[in-house]
Amino acid sequence: MSWNGIFYNKLMESYNDKLNYGGVSGERLAARLAALSEIGLTADKGSNRPGYSLEEKQAKDMVAGWMEDAGLVVHHDEAGNVFGRLAGKHNHLPAILSGSHVDSVPNGGHFDGPLGVLAALEVAQAWKDKGYQPEKPYEVVIFSDEEGARFNGGFNGSEGMMGLGSLEEKMKLKDSEGVSFEEVLKKVGLSAAQYPEAKRAKETIEMFVEVHIEQGKRLEKQNLPCGIVTGIAGPCWLEVTFTGEAGHAGNTPMNDRRDALVAASEFITKISTLPSAVSDSAVATVGKLHVEPNGVNVIPGKVSLYVDIRDIHKEPRDKLIEKIKQTGEEIAANHGTTVAYYETMRVSPVPIEEKTQELMEEAIRSQGLTPSCLPSGAGHDAMVVGEEIPVAMLFTKSVNGVSHHPDEWSELSDCVQTVHVLKSFVEKLQQGE
Repeated sequence: MSWNGIFYNKLMESYNDKLNYGGVSGERLAARLAALSEIGLTADKGSNRPGYSLEEKQAKDMVAGWMEDAGLVVHHDEAGNVFGRLAGKHNHLPAILSGSHVDSVPNGGHFDGPLGVLAALEVAQAWKDKGYQPEKPYEVVIFSDEEGARFNGGFNGSEGMMGLGSLEEKMKLKDSEGVSFEEVLKKVGLSAAQYPEAKRAKETIEMFVEVHIEQGKRLEKQNLPCGIVTGIAGPCWLEVTFTGEAGHAGNTPMNDRRDALVAASEFITKISTLPSAVSDSAVATVGKLHVEPNGVNVIPGKVSLYVDIRDIHKEPRDKLIEKIKQTGEEIAANHGTTVAYYETMRVSPVPIEEKTQELMEEAIRSQGLTPSCLPSGAGHDAMVVGEEIPVAMLFTKSVNGVSHHPDEWSELSDCVQTVHVLKSFVEKLQQGE
């Protein structure tokens, strides 16, 4: 049996076909997820579709065909984004957009991104099958290069649509094989020089709604198929360098050392206690460090480490940044070392408006489900779009919280229930002014 068939059968094993109502089809969603899973399939049965690769383009083209089958008018922009538009009865009104991405990390999973695209498409397909035309225009969107695996920095599609990001800086980008941003785009039929033309007037969009797998275990622990995202955390990355004095491990007394690693170790331990002091949604992580000279019998003279600081609210996030810096200075002084900071990234968090969360709660209750609210610690295209346009997000339960790995999985019943909630939510938006 082909991988497509194996994947489809696994999705269908425990599916509750009573969820096939309102035009929504679990079998169709499963077949489309399975078809996409074959594009860029790895030896580990994972997904390898880097942004602006031929594999990503093939996946986009496949979905664009399904968009046309659903009666959508397909349009590609200069950033490689794909839009499928369904005209509304009042087609002059701003559109409601929903979708995600189809690129992946190397050897990633088959749900991160594709589920959001296919959930949005399933809504449009269900409407077609039931003969429903929305009051406002509705667009299914596939954003290019969300993951950033190619250039170590993603969101090139959503940044293009929003007119964000510097083309001058993007033109400096090269992938791991030394191929430039300009050359990479050319290989998939795009022109880097025309990339700025992807910018879209924000007045043409009422809201962007993104479905995404949770990438965590909160919904699984609550045994809920989907949950309401309260906000998308804005990351700040600090490069922190402790400088002491290298010395011989045998000839330097313990009371005469300026050990940079001891100072850094205390700093790392202390960091884990700081987020809860400012917010219940703040987090801070040290996941990378360099020790110099890095010898078995040498006292470390210099340690560089990286702190990833996130929260869905800007004020407590920025307060945590300052607390971390102050803590580092105090620890450095106690150990006779110095500390320096270099900020490599600071992205504003995107809180979801309360009225939007309330409308999503109504949509969840309309499906006989219990609402659950949770923050998103990861970045999404909704984070970029949300800088200027209202956004909403809906998470689908992830089995064991696994993400960016071939074992990434969401049960089909949970996916389909998420589609029903998305459909209800978008229909409720149709009723607003």
